[in-house]
Amino acid sequence: MKNISLFLLISITLLSCHKEKISVKKNHVENNYYSKARDYRTKGISDSAFYYYNLAKDEYLKVNDSIGAAESLINMAIIQTNDGDFYGSIESSVEANKLLKRETDTIVKRDLASSYNNMAIASSFLYNYGNAFDFYQKALKYNTDKEREYIYYNNIADALISQGNSKLAQKYLGYAILAKDNKNKSMALNNLGRAKLLEDKNYNPLPEFYQALEIREKNNDRDGLNSSFATLANFYLDKDRSKSLMYAKKMLEKSTEINNPEDQIQALQKIINLDKDNYLYYFKKFQNINDSITISRSKARNQFAYFRYGIEKEKAENLNLTNKNIQKDNHIQRQYFLLVILILAIIFIVILYRKRQIRLKQEKELEVKNTQLKLSKKVHDVVANGIYQVMTKIENQEDFDRNRALDELEFVYEKSRDISYEKADPSNEEKDISEKISELISSFKNEKVNTYTAGNEKELWKNVSKNAQDEVYQIIRELLVNMRKHSGANAVSFRFEKINDTISIYYSDNGIGIPGDIMYKNGLSSTVSRIESIHGEIIFDTKTEKGLKINISFPVS
Repeated sequence: MKNISLFLLISITLLSCHKEKISVKKNHVENNYYSKARDYRTKGISDSAFYYYNLAKDEYLKVNDSIGAAESLINMAIIQTNDGDFYGSIESSVEANKLLKRETDTIVKRDLASSYNNMAIASSFLYNYGNAFDFYQKALKYNTDKEREYIYYNNIADALISQGNSKLAQKYLGYAILAKDNKNKSMALNNLGRAKLLEDKNYNPLPEFYQALEIREKNNDRDGLNSSFATLANFYLDKDRSKSLMYAKKMLEKSTEINNPEDQIQALQKIINLDKDNYLYYFKKFQNINDSITISRSKARNQFAYFRYGIEKEKAENLNLTNKNIQKDNHIQRQYFLLVILILAIIFIVILYRKRQIRLKQEKELEVKNTQLKLSKKVHDVVANGIYQVMTKIENQEDFDRNRALDELEFVYEKSRDISYEKADPSNEEKDISEKISELISSFKNEKVNTYTAGNEKELWKNVSKNAQDEVYQIIRELLVNMRKHSGANAVSFRFEKINDTISIYYSDNGIGIPGDIMYKNGLSSTVSRIESIHGEIIFDTKTEKGLKINISFPVS
């Protein structure tokens, strides 16, 4: 019995003041889970509220809404404090604080203040008043609401009173008592009386106590009345036991009315010590409520732990099973995919093979055609133009030299034989291209036609490929042949010019010109083809009143 009485005496002061709990207000777009949680919390169904806040937190994290997730966690932490899961409550608040990183943001600061206030209250219930004081200080640091500031001052003072530091407690209460809200002012008055009494055992705190009680009765502050009844019961305990018992019973009545089992326990502890006649009745009642609270808190801790971690574990196991199924499906899909790829590869190879065969056949046919075209061009260039050149020389000579003409015809004949055997023309290697071109142009000069050449220097043809030289030579010969056959000109000029890496040849005559509709007939179509083969261009100027102008240009390399 002594041990029980000692336990009851120690426990009498457990809830001698009222700590204000500050819930977090939403400042984000509510998801469906958050809305359900808020509705359940309003109805007082804390386990369902906790469950849906936890789901809301997960949904907010999925969309990177850290504030929504943090506010869900803070509400979970407050529910845990209310249901006696104090360690779990602190853990939830710590997790929420990690998500609130932008401390300069007003919303983040407000949420941090609420979270630290909850951690301080939970620490007070665990009798860890040092941590409670530190957490209250942090709540005050992040607070942005002036009226809430008075709540934090009051809560800090309460922690200091529990530590026996009455002087510092009175300092904070000096700030808290300035609150405009009657509820906050009555808390400060009640705690101020307690602090002064703690400092001076002879001090009479009743003016503060009764003033606080009057404010609470006037405002029907049921939680505040509970606190006042506890304070007065403690004050009269060693002064007037009948009054102490009266206030203890009022506290029991009020705590039962507001369904606060913790305060009922505190009231019953006082009554058991004061009402010896009804000791057994109140002790049984105390045991029933105490056992109920113990079971309820244990159940709440287990339930909250399951909601927080059990469900997460189940989710992880389900996710692991899902991943295994996905991996299995992926393996099957990969096999099908590889099979499809193999079939497509075989089809692709067959198609490529057939296309290659067709391409090789076309290339062979094209090669034959090109060879034929090449031979045709050589016949035209060497035989036809060669014979015409001999004819021109004979026509232009005053004294016909029969033997020389025969030699030149025999030369053309030999070259035609070389074409059939695809032999190179050795005469082409003997002379420089500039010399060959000059001789070619001069061979068309006679008493009726004068030819002029300018700029055809040896240096001009430096770095010009052998193929380009041959093509240019044949182009000039075709122009001269066409001039001789069709233009009726008596003056022909060629001007050669090299600018940077481009050679330009300017041809002009004073003949009849070439109409646009027959531009590419005769040998001129071959001329265009040749200039294109060496990546050059040819421009026919037919707009002059008389004669023909042709501009030819091509790159050196």
